[in-house]
Order: sequence, then C-alpha cells, then structure tokens
Amino acid sequence: MDRYARWNALLEMLTEDGRVSVEEAAERLAVSHATIRRDFDQLAQQQMINRTRGGAVASGVSYDLPLRYKTAKHSAEKQRIGAAAAALVTPGMVVALNGGTTTTEVARALAVRPELTGGVDDAQLTVVTNALNIANELLVRSRMKIVVTGGIVRPQSFELVGPLGSGVLSEVTFDIALLGADAIDVRLGAAAHHEGEAGMNALMVARARRVVIIADSSKLGGHAFARICSIDRVDTLVTDNGAGPDRIAEFEAAGVHVICA
Repeated sequence: MDRYARWNALLEMLTEDGRVSVEEAAERLAVSHATIRRDFDQLAQQQMINRTRGGAVASGVSYDLPLRYKTAKHSAEKQRIGAAAAALVTPGMVVALNGGTTTTEVARALAVRPELTGGVDDAQLTVVTNALNIANELLVRSRMKIVVTGGIVRPQSFELVGPLGSGVLSEVTFDIALLGADAIDVRLGAAAHHEGEAGMNALMVARARRVVIIADSSKLGGHAFARICSIDRVDTLVTDNGAGPDRIAEFEAAGVHVICA
C-alpha cells in the first residue's frame, strides 16, 4: 500500500470512528507503528487531522478530502460508471462536466472515443468544464473543443467556483450535463459538500436539456451540505451494481432512469 492509499484509509477510519490510535491503525493497515506516526504527523501538518498523544482525531474538514486522496476509493466502480456515462454522449453534443474522481473517469472514457474527436475547428464534441484537471485530461488526450469556466480554484477538487464562472455558463446551453455529486436522495435531490461547487453545478443544470447524475452506490440516499438540484431535474442516475433493488426502485418511482454499471 503506497502512502496516498494509506492516508486515504486513515482519513476514512477517522471519518467513521472520530479517533484512531497508532496501534489500531498499524494493525488494520499491516504496517509499523513508526509508519503510522509519520503518516499522522504529515496529515496533521496539512491540517487534515488533529494529532493526539498516541493517535489522532478527525478535524472539521475531514469530510471533504482533497481529490488526490480520493482516487483509491471505489476506483473499479468509478471506472465502470465513467464508461457507462460516457456512452450517453454522441458526436456533435455540447457536454457539461464538473469535477471529481468519477467525472474524471468520464473524461478519460470520452477521450479514447475516436468518433468524438476532431480538430479545434471541426471538433465532434464540445466540453464545458469548471475542473482544471478534467480540462487537462481532455486537452492532452484528445482534440475536442474544451471550454473552461472562470472562477477561483478550489484546491480540494481543482474546480473553479464563484461568480466569475456564471458569465460563461449563462451564455451557453448543453445537450447533456454529466455531474458528479457527493450525495443524491429521492427527497433531498443531488447535493455537494461545498456550496461553491453546488452553485456552479446548479448553473450547469439550469442550462442543460438533460441532466445525468453520476454517483457510486455509497452516495445514494445520503445527504450533503448544499443542494445542486431537486430530483425532478434529474433525468438519469448512473451508479454501480452495489445499489440495492429497493434503492433503485425509489429513484425509478421518482421518474429517474437508473443505469447500473
């Protein structure tokens, strides 16, 4: 297990339990006490956790981990979801993509489809995104037309947020918005942990003909701080096979088409 995978596992332990000792973490991750102490010290330096005598406790920001720490979580499911969501895109579309690990997999799946690429002047796909890492993924791996919104960079997700982005989004329309969410619930709708990200996502929803929420099964039925949109604005939910039949039935009863990858 590499360092980032260990850090991701430690942060998840702290999110679930609130407090973890060096001994417990070392046993669960099958590494030495010295390795865990170093990991705790480095995470504390980045203000991701609070160090205690003999262990660590969760900090107030541990629910919203930086993107680089999330890549190992549900990675296989996210790749399948990304491919299934990318299959909804056809040549000539204008597509909105927000940030996140799952939408990054969508971008990678789009980039390897030759029928969607072309020169800048004859691009077969236009992608509008507020995520710098996704723009980079598409620019270096394809010849699609890429539009990046304005805004202030949020380091946790590489997303641009704030009112500077509304100028771009208010002037364009999308055939489809492929949006990752931190939670989606039949009653509460789709939501994000950060209000700035939710605000940008809501603008994309408002300008889209079709809205697709992309979320692994761990996010279904959950809740997050800031709402992106109500459930009646969601046309399709793309998730993984971990979603139970009762949960799927709830979304379908609300008029949402569910795709399990």
